[in-house]
Amino acid sequence: MKRLDGRQPDMLREVHMQPGFISTAAGSCLIAFGGTRVLCTASVEDNVPPFLRGSGMGWLTAEYAMLPASTGRRKQRDGIKKDGRGVEIGRLIGRSLRQAVDLSRLGPRTITIDCDVLEADGGTRTAAITGGFVALCQAVDGLIRRGALKESPIAHQVAAVSCGVVAGLPMLDLCYREDSMADADMNVVMNEQFRFIELQGTGEERAFSLAELGQLLSLAQAGIAQLFARQAQALGEAAYVIGQKQTLVIASNNAHKIKELTAMLGDRYHLVSMREAGFDGDVEENGDTFADNAVLKAEAVRDATGYAALADDSGLMVDALGGAPGVHSARFAGVHGDDAANNALLMDKLKDVPAPRTAQFVSAIALASPFLPTRLFEGVCPGVVTFAPRGQQGFGYDPYFEYDTGKTFAEMSDEEKAQVSHRARAMHKLLAALA
Repeated sequence: MKRLDGRQPDMLREVHMQPGFISTAAGSCLIAFGGTRVLCTASVEDNVPPFLRGSGMGWLTAEYAMLPASTGRRKQRDGIKKDGRGVEIGRLIGRSLRQAVDLSRLGPRTITIDCDVLEADGGTRTAAITGGFVALCQAVDGLIRRGALKESPIAHQVAAVSCGVVAGLPMLDLCYREDSMADADMNVVMNEQFRFIELQGTGEERAFSLAELGQLLSLAQAGIAQLFARQAQALGEAAYVIGQKQTLVIASNNAHKIKELTAMLGDRYHLVSMREAGFDGDVEENGDTFADNAVLKAEAVRDATGYAALADDSGLMVDALGGAPGVHSARFAGVHGDDAANNALLMDKLKDVPAPRTAQFVSAIALASPFLPTRLFEGVCPGVVTFAPRGQQGFGYDPYFEYDTGKTFAEMSDEEKAQVSHRARAMHKLLAALA
């Protein structure tokens, strides 16, 4: 079957995106798929729905409407009772674009995407999602430019396209006439990893096969790949807002600790040290517990830099010493970070204590967000204090702390220690909470 407009089955209609179409909107895009034209705007309000108040989370919602003359025959405007189809499509657009945003990084504000169909020739909902994403990116760029956000919360790129089986032939991006005679049609929403956000498929004239479904999904993926490129081109320099990793400041000047934490966090964040984030001061660690000190450090660095901050406070607690050195582990002998002096004092205090000299390393990790409540994760690693140092790895009390494998922390490789250490156990809880 030859398509009505002469396209090949795998071709999109001519696509145009005009960003910034409405100067009074926080973001906007006039998008055209062939004869379909949709005006998408983004508005930002510094409030959230009641179910999110006090949570620190943001929200994204959407509304969809067809203008009275969009279909050639006048469509009545929505009144008090809104058009059910329009409400359903608005919810689809909202669900789809929420998948683009890490709402915990948006702050307590709402972005509303309004999609108004100027002309309808098939695929209005998929055009609205694709153009709505462009408007969303413009709005976030504006928030960053005026200092309301430090970095972008847009974690994923999102686009959508229609496809269907017409006269037995799978086709991409159906116009209205093709859609009206389709055996089956689908709307497909994907992110940049080509993972599905939403699939809407219906056998209109007949049921469709698994093989036809596979063909439709392949067509949709290829079409969405082209739309991603068009979105980026339309956004120009503002495309930097897509897929930015969240900056996380490690609130420490201890090079060994920073190395361990960086290895545990992997590439989830854009990690920077306190100095790289512009924080050169010291935080007075005057808390009574490891948790107190971790929170103090994380929140002080967050407040000073505006970025999320992670702080660890950890140390050795020896049973025979009533839990000492405890929160004073790094300055046990009086000078912060003097490992040799700290270990010498520990050995002196334990000289008359027989084996087993039971102890535990404790770590408290605090994650302080610019918007969310600070979260705390703790890990404990039991062991014993040896009579003489063993091993050349690690730092602090590692040469004197023996785990139940018979190795001291200083005898373990970085990989071995990362499996069992107090810090690793606390980090495992943190990563599980973020998953």
